[in-house]
Amino acid sequence: MPLKDPELTTADFRKLPESDFERALNDYYVCRVSRELSNVIRKDVLSGRAKFGVSDDGKELYQVAMARAIEKGDWRADYYRGHTLLLALGMADPEQLLAQLYSDEQHDPFSGGRQMGGHYANRTVDEDGNWLDTTQTFNLSSATSPTAGQMARGFGLAFASKVYRQDNELPAELHSRDGNEISWTEIGDASTSEGVFWETMNAAGVVGVPMVCTVVDDGYGISVPVELQTTKSSISEALAGLQQEGESNGIDIYTVQGWDYPALVELYPKVARRVRKHHRTALIHVQELTQPNGHSTSGSHERYKSEERLQWEKTWDCLAQFRHYLLATGVAEAADLDELDRRAKKEVAAARKRAWENLTTPRKARRDALLELLPPPAERDAALQAFARQIQSLSHPLLSELIDAVRRLRFQLGAKELPRPLGDWLRDATYELKEAKGSHLLSNTPRSPLRIGGTPADYEENGKQLPGYEILQHYFAAKFAERPELFAFGEDVGEIGDVNQGFAGLQKRFGDHRVFDTGIREWTILGQAMGMAMRGLRPIAEIQYLDYMFYGLPILTDDVATLRWRTNGMQACPMIVRTRGHRLEGIWHSGSYLSPLIGSLRGMHLCVPRNMVQAVGMYNTLLDGDDPALVIEVLNGYRLREPEPSNLLEFRVPLGVPERLTEGNDLTIVTYGACVRLCVEAAGILAERGIGVEVVDVQTLLPFDLEHRIAGYLSRTNRLLIVDEDMPGGTSAYLEREIIEGQDAFRLLDAPVRTLTAAVHRPAYADDGNYASKPQTMDIVEAALELVAY
Repeated sequence: MPLKDPELTTADFRKLPESDFERALNDYYVCRVSRELSNVIRKDVLSGRAKFGVSDDGKELYQVAMARAIEKGDWRADYYRGHTLLLALGMADPEQLLAQLYSDEQHDPFSGGRQMGGHYANRTVDEDGNWLDTTQTFNLSSATSPTAGQMARGFGLAFASKVYRQDNELPAELHSRDGNEISWTEIGDASTSEGVFWETMNAAGVVGVPMVCTVVDDGYGISVPVELQTTKSSISEALAGLQQEGESNGIDIYTVQGWDYPALVELYPKVARRVRKHHRTALIHVQELTQPNGHSTSGSHERYKSEERLQWEKTWDCLAQFRHYLLATGVAEAADLDELDRRAKKEVAAARKRAWENLTTPRKARRDALLELLPPPAERDAALQAFARQIQSLSHPLLSELIDAVRRLRFQLGAKELPRPLGDWLRDATYELKEAKGSHLLSNTPRSPLRIGGTPADYEENGKQLPGYEILQHYFAAKFAERPELFAFGEDVGEIGDVNQGFAGLQKRFGDHRVFDTGIREWTILGQAMGMAMRGLRPIAEIQYLDYMFYGLPILTDDVATLRWRTNGMQACPMIVRTRGHRLEGIWHSGSYLSPLIGSLRGMHLCVPRNMVQAVGMYNTLLDGDDPALVIEVLNGYRLREPEPSNLLEFRVPLGVPERLTEGNDLTIVTYGACVRLCVEAAGILAERGIGVEVVDVQTLLPFDLEHRIAGYLSRTNRLLIVDEDMPGGTSAYLEREIIEGQDAFRLLDAPVRTLTAAVHRPAYADDGNYASKPQTMDIVEAALELVAY
């Protein structure tokens, strides 16, 4: 961006109507409070009071303009800045914002002390998991830090408005007013280089959703200038091909200078009105912004900006130009603005003092209470005296510091010699800390899927045996008729009913607004589902094959899986992701590489049904619950015939409960998914030799065997074979750890644990390739014989 003439005159500004003078002064005060808060954030991080800080300095003015356009019911998907907007809307005060900065779980209203500063959320579900009325509030979808990660969620939140406007039969009273809600999505200019930004803007242009995407452009991505980031050095110019023209679909694109107050307050309400009416996405490129304190507290921007650039930023700082505007147009006198500056500084200083006292006073009280548990000073030995001095030296100790000190004392004295009051304190404090930082990974509401018991499948005598895909068709048709809030979408889901026909005929029956196709865009398919699920809908998002799941893994691991936990139980997104994997005779679509998912998706349920009937039972359980989940169907099982239950809508598979399919006293085989059929076949062959094998289908990998049933089985067989199609050291290693360590099963074994897995390479093509790449029935038989003979 070329540097401009710093001289600016009254003629360069447009005067506001006199009726807006008071609002302009209020905006100025909010901006000044925000700037003082940014300065305090930087100071407190650099002084060690806080760990990390990002703030709004240089980015205040567009946010007060945005506040004029926001209405109740709208949603925000931001990029870990934005306290100015919260101040402008009255949704937070400086004291609350600093409580998050200090990680004060008692006073941080956005995450209970779990998120870094700048990551905001408000409660959208109550403690029992019931939806709150989001049409009466401005809703902050919990922010994440990975760059551009908010884009797909913002698209999904906007798509929910489109759904509510299209379908009058939906129960919308808590979630929408005729789809008029806007998703306000923000992103730093450098992050527009991420693929998900382009995927989202393309999807928004194709689908047409009420989203306003603000690109916040200060010319740099930390130290990298825009010239090295973006074609034409301008994201609005680079996106010109998406501009809506005539009757075509597309988006609207606007540009505005971030220091131009009257242009900003004119533009945002105008754009919002257009977006609400037409459900067409708008991109607002806010240019010529500055960052007076640098990108964050991690470093100084003086290291990479020229003196000329730094001087330009001082002159064109949005607050300096806002002040100039107010003086030049006669809205205020210098003395008036000076007084507002002083008031802002005083307000933030007082908030800082209160926030720090709110944090440290209870810490000191806890320290003193711990000291009172010690014997009187005269009765303390040297170790207790040293412990007391150490604790007293901590001016405002963290709970973790006190816990660690007591643990070290216990080690020094020996567990039996630790005074009992200290032992009780340590137990209770450790539990408190783990709950404060670790609760709500999964739902603990009355609607938790883990609280939904199993309901066995009923079968009619002489009932039909149907291909698996037909059972799914019957199930989804009945479920969609029962649940109007249920939607399904993905690649090839609509017109042809998915590539394996599980949804065949449903679009014609229920309409293309409930069962529909999307482009090949996994990240935004999942973002679509996330936003819908956060707004009271029940989406089933299909990712065509397990291979493609990794294109959308970032939003699942960073956003969906962590949402309930990082908001301390304040938000939820009970979406279901449906895909297929396991066996097919080729490199692609044949993989069962689930270990990356097990490691990435804590906070979701991971279901691996062995056939389509079991899949139906899992879908029923999940749809009655309020957690997100991934269901991986067996790819080569759609044409295998199964008996169809007569209670398709009532049959439920309990999550975290393995099922024993065969019984025996010689060996336990633990497996899942496509390998179940092979293991059952192997058990039959072994039975001919008089070897009794019990085959256990774990059914869900997350959660895994909550009742420790497998240890009970092993207490009879004393031998364990784990069979799966992941690579060596993948899911089999996870299962072994959960059984041997998690269930203390090592003491039950008379032989080493044996794992039988796929090869280290991808599955090779055709029958020979498949045979050499994945466990076969005779591989299982031979491994079992070796283990039984040990």
